[in-house]
Amino acid sequence: MAYRGVQKPGGWCVTSQPEGVARGRFFLPGPTEVHPDVLSAQAAPVISHRGPEIRTLVGELQSGLQTVFRTSRPVLISTSSATGLMEAAIRNSGAGRLLCLVCGAFSERFAIIGRACGREVEVLEVPWGEGLDPDTVAARLDGGSFDAVTMVHSETSTGVINPIRELAEVVRERGGGALTVVDSVSGIAGAELQTDSWGLDFVLTGAQKALALPPGLSFAAWSDRMLERARTVAGRGMYFDLVGFAEQLERLQTPSTPAVTLMYALRTQLSRISAEGMEERWDRHSAMATRCHSWVNEMAERGVALGVLAPPARRCPTVTCLTLPPELRGPAVVSEMRARGWVIGGGYGKLKDSTIRIGHMGDHTLEGLEALLDVLGDVIDA
Repeated sequence: MAYRGVQKPGGWCVTSQPEGVARGRFFLPGPTEVHPDVLSAQAAPVISHRGPEIRTLVGELQSGLQTVFRTSRPVLISTSSATGLMEAAIRNSGAGRLLCLVCGAFSERFAIIGRACGREVEVLEVPWGEGLDPDTVAARLDGGSFDAVTMVHSETSTGVINPIRELAEVVRERGGGALTVVDSVSGIAGAELQTDSWGLDFVLTGAQKALALPPGLSFAAWSDRMLERARTVAGRGMYFDLVGFAEQLERLQTPSTPAVTLMYALRTQLSRISAEGMEERWDRHSAMATRCHSWVNEMAERGVALGVLAPPARRCPTVTCLTLPPELRGPAVVSEMRARGWVIGGGYGKLKDSTIRIGHMGDHTLEGLEALLDVLGDVIDA
């Protein structure tokens, strides 16, 4: 996919838009559209990753990341995709059994990684489109001993948001010391999540979702319990060793070569997020999700059998998964939208043909979403 550049005094600035797609029309559920100011920030000179400049940069980033994660603890910055930090969570959470709570493709990834790392994995799964139930989890915890319980905050494949606060309470009360491990890749910075006050032991996210950054970085916050558990694990590896990350963070450095230019982009975006305010950012995402849901109802009144896959109480603020009428196929709708200059997401995995997904996250606005829905309505009702 080709990308354009615009000429500015002193050089060229790469924009974030695919060829033929205007800014504000890129509604994938990740990667998301990136603001030109954030992209331009990457053009600053590279610095030594072992000198005083990197300590200054990492220190500047910590305050903004702690605000985003709602934590007073240091936030790990990893030059990897979020999948890398999912593996870090598995490798550092102990050597015993894992309970993986599965409600879609990305929550299932924890189980896949656990087995690949030689862990004994037990899966508690609900049908795609449903959310996790704390009472069901409590019953399963009563039936066995686990080192960690994994879960997804925002399930990007289905548009479901899970009750992480309530699930974490159940794990603390009934888990016998099990750690609570949370993937919030498409949640953090778009849907409320409180790392410290909800008692979460490990929370990870990626750069390219609601944070609206270029791909290539991931972030995590962890509890004292998680770090102490990691110290007891003999085979936790090297690249994703949380003890090594913690020791380097005390020096405001990273264990291995950081993606410095991506960190420049992060610094700019954290400043933009701070200017908006986290609560206001959550509200903006919720308003976009609500508008998607009301638009589906409006289409139904026109006789178009669209639906929202997730039930009303479990609909995510950052991504909506729409079910299509039998006569429509997801890839065809996505293709026609692309022909009209708009990018949306197709259904994921076994939902490929029967659904489409709208990623209303990052820096998108209600006004921009309205324009998308107008075009989508014409495509579906054609």
